Amino acid sequence: MITLLNIETSGQACSVAVTQDGQVEFEKIEREGMQHAVCLAPFVDEAMAWFRRHDIKPDAVAVSIGPGSYTGLRIGLSMAKGLCFGLDVPLIGVSTLQIIATQAMFAHYDWQGDELLVPMIDARRMEVYTATYNFRLDAVEPPRPVILDEESYADLLGDGKQLYFLGDGAKKAKDVIKRNGAHFMPDLRPLAHGMMSLAEKAYKEQRFLNLAYCVPEYLKEFQATVPRNKLF
Repeated sequence: MITLLNIETSGQACSVAVTQDGQVEFEKIEREGMQHAVCLAPFVDEAMAWFRRHDIKPDAVAVSIGPGSYTGLRIGLSMAKGLCFGLDVPLIGVSTLQIIATQAMFAHYDWQGDELLVPMIDARRMEVYTATYNFRLDAVEPPRPVILDEESYADLLGDGKQLYFLGDGAKKAKDVIKRNGAHFMPDLRPLAHGMMSLAEKAYKEQRFLNLAYCVPEYLKEFQATVPRNKLF
């Protein structure tokens, strides 16, 4: 029996879930934008109360490792590291892009299995963080930042592939990608329960992060902005 504490803070939503052998036993979600600093600790407290009621502790803590919001990823990973140190359990990092792709797979949809999944995370202006996966989650195109235009994905769509653009970045893609074979599911957001299958697989394969040295997978270096109206 694998019991995991899952933390997802890479985007607008903040969510925590306790999963056990493919079932969601506890979940808390705050969907109103970027409340991670306020909501995450209380959500984790409620999750730990579930563990105390069942007189067990998590086998591991899983956290979305990126890409995504710089601040959200740091908050989530810091909380996950602290829990792992305190509970003496391993840490699992789960790709945010794969979380979105997996949630699409399990959505109620008539999949044929040869479609390509293109999760996209909004990175401001016309840029997105993205990758392209098949239904085995093999990376047809690796995770990377992409600036979208009308020629984006022309090669794959030109070959007759059916591409499903997923996540909040798919709204941008819909504005510029007009070729046949392009489908859009912009309402998908990464959530803690969507980490379950990926985190359980990582646990079985003993793929754990180094608590001391692991960092979020930003895909781009952090760039600080200078305010227009300086205080001093």
